[in-house]
Parts: sequence; structure tokens; C-alpha cells
Amino acid sequence: MAINWEVIGWTCITVAILVGIFGTIVALISARNVRKRRTQLGEVHTELKIGSRVLFAGGIYGKVVGIEDETVNVEVAKSTVIQISRYAIQALMDS
Repeated sequence: MAINWEVIGWTCITVAILVGIFGTIVALISARNVRKRRTQLGEVHTELKIGSRVLFAGGIYGKVVGIEDETVNVEVAKSTVIQISRYAIQALMDS
């Protein structure tokens, strides 16, 4: 029984083409989702103001009591204010 190298070659080419198409589709979907998330985070940082309720990337909720250039003072409990990077804020919560 002889090995048919032509069939094996065409099978490899076909599989490579299918994997390439699938990889391209996944990359396009991923790029679109990253772009959408970047836009959402940009809106969060521009709409940030004193009194806003925020959600940190770590899952902690708080209320903005002060804003500086790169940091934000957030009250996480009664009279407990912490200073965080404004980029650690994941979302604005509805008040």
C-alpha cells in the first residue's frame, strides 16, 4: 500500500487555508470588541465628576469626592477616602 503524497499535500493546504480564515475572523471580532471597550473607557474618564458613583476594576464601589490630573479621591465607606488612579475606574454607576 503506497502513501498518496498528493492527497496528503492538498489536505494540509486545505486545513491551513481553513485555519487562516478562522484566525482572521477571530482577529477581526476581537479588534472590534477592543475598539468598543476603549471607546467606553474613554467616555468614563471624560464624564467623571465629583459625586459620581464608580466601579473599580477590582470590583469595589465608591463615590468620587475629588479629582486631580491622574488620580481620583474616592469615598468607599463613611469617612474613608482613598486615592486611586483614574484609570482603575471601570465604569460609572447610575446614581
